[in-house]
Amino acid sequence: MGAFEFVALDKKGKESKGLLEGDTAKHVRQMLRERQLLPVAVTEVAKKESKRQSTFSVRSGLNATELALLTRQLATLSEAGLPLEEALLAVSQQNENPRAQSILLGVRSRVMEGHTLADGLGDFPQAFPTLYRATVSAGEQSGHLDAVLERLAEFTESRQALQQQVRNALIYPIALSVTAIGIISFMLAYVVPKVVFIFENYDQQLPLLTRIMIGSSDFIRGYWYAIIIGIVALVFGVRKLLKHDGPRRKFHHLLLRIPVVSKLTRGINTARFTQTLSILAGSGVPILESLRIASQVVENMPMREAVEEASLRIREGAMISRSLASSKLFPPMTTHLIASGEASGKLEQMLARAAINQEKEVDGLIATLLGIMQPLMVIIMAAIVLLIVLAILLPIFEINNLIR
Repeated sequence: MGAFEFVALDKKGKESKGLLEGDTAKHVRQMLRERQLLPVAVTEVAKKESKRQSTFSVRSGLNATELALLTRQLATLSEAGLPLEEALLAVSQQNENPRAQSILLGVRSRVMEGHTLADGLGDFPQAFPTLYRATVSAGEQSGHLDAVLERLAEFTESRQALQQQVRNALIYPIALSVTAIGIISFMLAYVVPKVVFIFENYDQQLPLLTRIMIGSSDFIRGYWYAIIIGIVALVFGVRKLLKHDGPRRKFHHLLLRIPVVSKLTRGINTARFTQTLSILAGSGVPILESLRIASQVVENMPMREAVEEASLRIREGAMISRSLASSKLFPPMTTHLIASGEASGKLEQMLARAAINQEKEVDGLIATLLGIMQPLMVIIMAAIVLLIVLAILLPIFEINNLIR
């Protein structure tokens, strides 16, 4: 039995959409006719998602909030002893997002066909990351799916909380930047030309600052569309360039050399790596497979390649901590904690502690940067406005010279 999305018409010609479970598309059409509905389109959810993932889509999968919510609901129902297919049905009915609902029903249909939950999640790779599916698979193999779902719920919730914290922290700087750009553009495009217009009838040369400001104003008014097109083209070009391994690797190497950015990049990627490795190791996934999956959450290419090289050394019998430390890309505190975990047999706990330590350090660094950024932006905005005001006032101060 599978999940199908349908579009149908009632007797009055009113269109209705929804989800139904059935053996085949033909079975679903028959069910719609029994409800006095004329089927227009019936599409299996799994096939629709597969087609969507192979083509361009603005939204590639579930966001962090949706994934965290449905994971928590599924973990709660699983711990309560509800059968998996019933838990999936209950979570889908509870979810108000139509796409999430269809995905959950698609997973449920695979489970009811006799497949594992991990196999069902595998039909929707853009909704459920590799880490998610591998952890669920390990939980099913070990017979502790409810405990693994609980760990996944905590992991997805912490990730969602971190993303929300960063978004909330960036609201004020972004709003301030937009306001500053808007005010400065308005002054250059409209205020400056009208104020300095009265001085253009004089033959005397205007002050340098005023001439620069008038030139900037004329350029913005005359080529504003070219400026917008240029910015969009630059952003698009850089993003397209960074899709290639060579330029992206050079850019990531550069990030690791810039003082403050380097610390932030190392901290974020290390926190992701250690937290993921802790989840996988605690769920019973073999260490080499855990390293392979955990390396995929490391976005910085040199650091990801360092994990892959470490995996080769570990396969030959080397220690995890020494293999990672040899690259000199991971913080010393992290490698020392991993070494302590290997020596004491508490690798999972030490990895979790290393992740918490890095997350706290990153949070503190982000808070510091945002705390500096806000007054700095106010100062920059005030300085630019001051220059514009001076450009307007300087001719007035020299009005007597201009008249002569």
